[in-house]
Amino acid sequence: MANTAEGQQHPLGVYFKIWILLFILSGFSYAVDILQFEGLLRWSLVCIFMMLKAGLIVAVFMHMVWERLAIVYAILVPPLALIVLMLLMASEGSYTELTRILYFVGGSG
Repeated sequence: MANTAEGQQHPLGVYFKIWILLFILSGFSYAVDILQFEGLLRWSLVCIFMMLKAGLIVAVFMHMVWERLAIVYAILVPPLALIVLMLLMASEGSYTELTRILYFVGGSG
C-alpha cells in the first residue's frame, strides 16, 4: 500500500509546548537583567539562554529534528567550524596583544 501523503503532519501540541518553552527561556533572559547580574555570570547566562532558544527554533520550527542526519550535519557543521576558528583566532589575538604590550610598551628597550 503506497503512502499518498505529500508531507508529514506534526501535532500542534509540539509547537505550542516549544512556544511556551521559548517564552519561559525569554523570561529567564529578562530576569538576568532585572536581577542585575554583572560580569561573566551575566553574559554566560545570556549566551546560554540565547543558544537554547536558537537551538529550539532550529530543531522544531525549521524541522531539523525530523530531517536525516546527513542534512543536519550539512547545515550545522560549517557554522560550528567557523565558531571554533573564530575562538582560535581570538585566543591568538589575545596572545599577540599580550606579547606586544609586554615587549613594546613595558619592555626594557
